[in-house]
Amino acid sequence: MGFSGATAYAKVNASSGVENADPHLLIQMLIDGSIEKLNRAKFFLNDKNTAQKGTQISWAISIIGGLKASLDMQNGGDIANNLSDLYDYCTVTLAQANVENDEAKIDSVLSVLNEIKIGWDGIREESLQMTEKTNA
Repeated sequence: MGFSGATAYAKVNASSGVENADPHLLIQMLIDGSIEKLNRAKFFLNDKNTAQKGTQISWAISIIGGLKASLDMQNGGDIANNLSDLYDYCTVTLAQANVENDEAKIDSVLSVLNEIKIGWDGIREESLQMTEKTNA
């Protein structure tokens, strides 16, 4: 996976340690960031603050775009293709949620992102364990 999506996020959130993170952690940070933005969007939707809801959804869409851009489509095989499709689904659904003020659509995307997060967290843990065994 490349760093292009993570680099964009790092410019916004440089104080969080992005510049020192490994590639797995960068992707985790992007996923966490998109989830955070969508939870904020739900708050603003329920608070009837349409402008802030839209800002948070737009930010989440940008982060998801960064996640998609970081996929290695040449070497990633089915996993990269499946993630690309999921990110496309998230982007389209969030655009609809924004226009329609539809919390259920935000929840649907949150569900997808949480599943991706669980999988990615497991990959990172495996990677860290393999590194520890190699360095032991």
